[in-house]
Amino acid sequence: MGRKMIVFCDKLFDRIVILVSLLFFLVCIYAMYDAAMVYYNANDTSVLKYKPDLSNPEVLREISEDAIAWITVDNTRIDYPVMQGKDNREYLNKNPFGKYALSGSIFLDSRNKTDFSDRYSMLYGHHMDYGAMFGALDEFKNREYFDSHRTGQLITVGGKAYDIRFFAAAMVQATDETVFRPMYTSPESLLEKLSDSAIIYEAPKPKDDLKLIALSTCQDADTIDRMVVFGVMEEKSS
Repeated sequence: MGRKMIVFCDKLFDRIVILVSLLFFLVCIYAMYDAAMVYYNANDTSVLKYKPDLSNPEVLREISEDAIAWITVDNTRIDYPVMQGKDNREYLNKNPFGKYALSGSIFLDSRNKTDFSDRYSMLYGHHMDYGAMFGALDEFKNREYFDSHRTGQLITVGGKAYDIRFFAAAMVQATDETVFRPMYTSPESLLEKLSDSAIIYEAPKPKDDLKLIALSTCQDADTIDRMVVFGVMEEKSS
């Protein structure tokens, strides 16, 4: 009986080792698949066929009713539709077509007006590798990079087009109410804050109808630090 028990235990141990190895292998395969899907969704260029121009801004609606604009930052990979959900969680892990994606979408703060008529609008996007989504914002800490990437454009589904001129880059905590409560923040109070705390700041020309936009991305999943780049929006004449 003793020998049979030893043989039985050896076989049981071998089977456990095989099962654990198989489970580990499957977990590794899933992790590789998940990483590949995150990379694919963050770098999916098929959405570019919906990029609007002033002759056909409503092509955005072919993506979703939540597609409200298109944002481009010149000479970066930031070239995406802008979504707006019922709250600021909806598009954190959902692509513009409404499918689950860890890379999420670029989206407008749910408290901002859809047509970008607010004097201060806030966009969010994940910090992805290789400059995808809003990963390129990190580079704006560098003065030389900032100076060579000062311009962008935004076109709304309603047919308004804006030129964007970036004037500031700052590290901000997500709890900062001046930066992250766009519906309550005036451009004047935001400029006052940035003049004291931004990494890079060049005061825009003062004007009564100054319209600002901010692009925000996280620095690390475990912190509330955010990299934010600020720009002035100038509506193009039709």
